Amino acid sequence: MVSVPGANVHQDGETVAWEPRGHEEESNAAMEARCRASDEKADGWRSQGIVWRNVILMALLHIGAVYSLLVIPRAKPLTWVWSYVCFIVTALGVTAGVHRLWSHRSYRAKLPLRVFLAAANSMAFQNDIYEWARDHRVHHKFSETDADPHNATRGFFFAHIGWLFVRKHHAVIEKGKKLDVTDLLADPVVQFQRRYYKTSVLIMCFLVPTVVPWYFWGETLWNSYFLASILRYTVSLNVTWLVNSAAHMYGNRPYDQNISPRENRWVTFGAIGEGFHNFHHTFPFDYSTSEFGMRFNPTTCFIDLMCWMGLASNRKKASVKIIQARKLRTGDGSYGAVNTTQEKEA
Repeated sequence: MVSVPGANVHQDGETVAWEPRGHEEESNAAMEARCRASDEKADGWRSQGIVWRNVILMALLHIGAVYSLLVIPRAKPLTWVWSYVCFIVTALGVTAGVHRLWSHRSYRAKLPLRVFLAAANSMAFQNDIYEWARDHRVHHKFSETDADPHNATRGFFFAHIGWLFVRKHHAVIEKGKKLDVTDLLADPVVQFQRRYYKTSVLIMCFLVPTVVPWYFWGETLWNSYFLASILRYTVSLNVTWLVNSAAHMYGNRPYDQNISPRENRWVTFGAIGEGFHNFHHTFPFDYSTSEFGMRFNPTTCFIDLMCWMGLASNRKKASVKIIQARKLRTGDGSYGAVNTTQEKEA
């Protein structure tokens, strides 16, 4: 804030007279302010309670991922391909599954597709569908507040991974209890996965990725475990977390400049279409999470393919008219007011 001589400023809810200060006083005041902010942040971490089990497990996981890079040259090319296939399946379990289908209900999926996406979600190992979807709905309704599980106003580290190192803020729990999740409770696939979640994670996240290369083309269990399980899992986690951190801090806001989420092309590339985040928070019901349809959006391509195969239907889409009107009203002007690349409504 820029101070003006002779003016009044607001401080702790009270109006106080502004008085000029010397350079030394200004420097001391700035230092005190930084110290208070640092103490408040530290108090916030301590008040929620650090979950040391998560801290240790995540540290070990990332150490294992770094070691996995040394394994790449020793592994067979088919194992590289298999690891990438597992990454794509993992990503779809999050993007097309728990995010666009179960959290936002942006399209409908028949039983075979729901079973596949639930299995893929277990491969992702990011909490079961019910808990992930419930917390994500809280994230959208109370974005960037204490009720947001990965509140980006608490900094990049907290929004990226730090939120997993502390217990949930009581506001997240309280608001989550008030949300309507009857659709999740009524879905037998969601409830089955929740009941057998640990077993499904063991099979899908670790056993299947490790055993397939060993059984079918004679890869060593050591190589397949570190590449298809550990490295693939670590990369998929961080790609998902970048949506919570980078896509809430870096990028443009062509649809609503009054909210934190941004359009981030790098996150879009890594998260197979989830980086159009300003659009997504402006139009959360849109199955494509973007006005550009299938462009740069493998998840949208997958959903469209499932519709063509008869396994999905009822895709929800924001109309061109609504999108353009919103750009003019609240956008930052970075995409312009007219865009003709919008696909036909599904």
